[in-house]
Amino acid sequence: MDKQPNFKLSAAGKTKLITKYLRTCWPHFLAALLLSCLGMAFNALTPQVIGLTVDSVLGTRAPRMPDWLLRALQWDALRAQPLRALWIAALAVLLTALARGVCTYGQRTQLSRGSESFVKAIRDDLYRHIQYLSFAWHKQNPTGDIIQRCTSDVDVIRNFVCNQLIEVFRTVFLIVLYVSIMLRMNPRLTVVALVFIPIVALSSGVFYRRISSRFQAADEAEGELTTCTQENLTGVRVVRAFGRERFEEDKFRDRNERYSKLWIRLGKVLSVYWASGNLLTGAQVMAIIIAGIVEAVSGRITLGTFLVFISYNEALSWPVRSLGRVLSEMSKAGVSVDRVGYILAAEEEHDAPDALDWPGGDIVFDHVSFAYEGQKVLDDLSFTIRAGETFAILGGTGAGKSTLVHLLDRLYDLPEGCGRITIGGVDIRRISRRSLRRHIGLVLQEPFLFSQTVEENIRAARDDAAREEVRRCASIACVDDAIDSFANGYETLVGERGVTLSGGQKQRVAIARMLMQHAPVMIFDDSLSAVDAETDARIRAALQRELGDATVILISHRITTLMRSDRILVLGQGAAADIGTHAELISRPGLYREIYDIQMRADDRALLEGGEA
Repeated sequence: MDKQPNFKLSAAGKTKLITKYLRTCWPHFLAALLLSCLGMAFNALTPQVIGLTVDSVLGTRAPRMPDWLLRALQWDALRAQPLRALWIAALAVLLTALARGVCTYGQRTQLSRGSESFVKAIRDDLYRHIQYLSFAWHKQNPTGDIIQRCTSDVDVIRNFVCNQLIEVFRTVFLIVLYVSIMLRMNPRLTVVALVFIPIVALSSGVFYRRISSRFQAADEAEGELTTCTQENLTGVRVVRAFGRERFEEDKFRDRNERYSKLWIRLGKVLSVYWASGNLLTGAQVMAIIIAGIVEAVSGRITLGTFLVFISYNEALSWPVRSLGRVLSEMSKAGVSVDRVGYILAAEEEHDAPDALDWPGGDIVFDHVSFAYEGQKVLDDLSFTIRAGETFAILGGTGAGKSTLVHLLDRLYDLPEGCGRITIGGVDIRRISRRSLRRHIGLVLQEPFLFSQTVEENIRAARDDAAREEVRRCASIACVDDAIDSFANGYETLVGERGVTLSGGQKQRVAIARMLMQHAPVMIFDDSLSAVDAETDARIRAALQRELGDATVILISHRITTLMRSDRILVLGQGAAADIGTHAELISRPGLYREIYDIQMRADDRALLEGGEA
């Protein structure tokens, strides 16, 4: 999980975040709410028609209607024709149902438009924001968890704002409308009905407090489950190669079991709440029936009025009970807003106000020190890479080779007081990231390829490049013959993360992609480790012919890859153990000479035996 699992927004912060995305779509929600209220008003007419029919058509009670309406209905004539009056009553019920249906259609249409506009704005903002978050932030937060925040959590927020929140306003309007009608009909029965509303509200409040933390735990467990699945699918080669199917299955089962148990605990609490709600509803209905019988026997209400009252009470019971569901959804939404807010609150990469464009020139590491979470990787390191030279870096695992590259490309920013890195005398913190990264080409040891065609992957640096240039860069990277051997050539789909290509082919496609950038600084971070020694030599020879005045930084464990460089830096535990040309370093004892003596025998065998990339 992320490094700030307890990140929480204040109530004001949550409201501000939600209202930010409601600004463009609130007219749709307002229209949906008005249509919903109008539909409830039509719904309130149906019991009145039924009550009038029972008391004044089938019974003898004088109708309580304005004189103009009695004249319009020709009431006296209708009383003389009860069958006709019943047909008119049935037609009135049908018309109110039709009007309610039209309102429901309009409400759903407007709600759908508003809902999609709302959630689209959130997703667009999240995706844009994530593009500009630092590399360090992405390293700290699992991919599966980020995806879950951007999908499931966004859907929870959408469900609450677009359904449950609208339901709150509808419920308030319904209570006000029906209670006002019920008070005019019989105040005593209305008081009996209203006594239960505070009890339901209180039980909902207790439920809300109990359920909030459990929803958060379940949501985080879902993120862990998503991460487990995502890692298994992206690491399918490792799983198969090491026979880890059973291990991965057990790991998923453990997380899935924890996730299921959390939801079972939630289900128990929900069951208690809904069971107690049913009990309260039954008690309310019983109280209304008893009180209604007393009122009817005493002659204070008619049978029709009693039926109308029961209808209104029934219509009120579900919305009042649903307040508990709204509160539970509010709890879930609050957790999801916090989880989405965590991403949106993360600071984007930003440049200095007076950021400069690429200056060009020598690259200087001046007393650079760097640590990951307190563990020092580089310690007071100083060296210069002259413009246009081929500079090599050699060192053991964990010596800090890749860290140098990440700092130069500003994937990590060098903290204040830890030295500085300059290009042409300009501190790279004063150079805009966009300009810096456009002028520094980078190929990593484990290159990432998109699930597209080979050509589209090579074009990633320049979408407008011609096919001839794509082929030229592929030829320099010594991968064009391999591509031509594919059934679909450059139109071959490489699969997710390039799974259909060998390790060497992926590295060479990544080199071709970087060459399309035409960057003045090119970094090869152990990017020839998966190719055989002969292909390595061919690629280096082609690069030497084609790169011209470009500054080339080679990082490798292989001496033969580095030996023709202008200068070689030997790293030992984050510090410069030695620096010089191949001839200088091999002429004196030290780490470089030791590695050379060991590797040359292995490399000689590789050159004789060849290999398949």
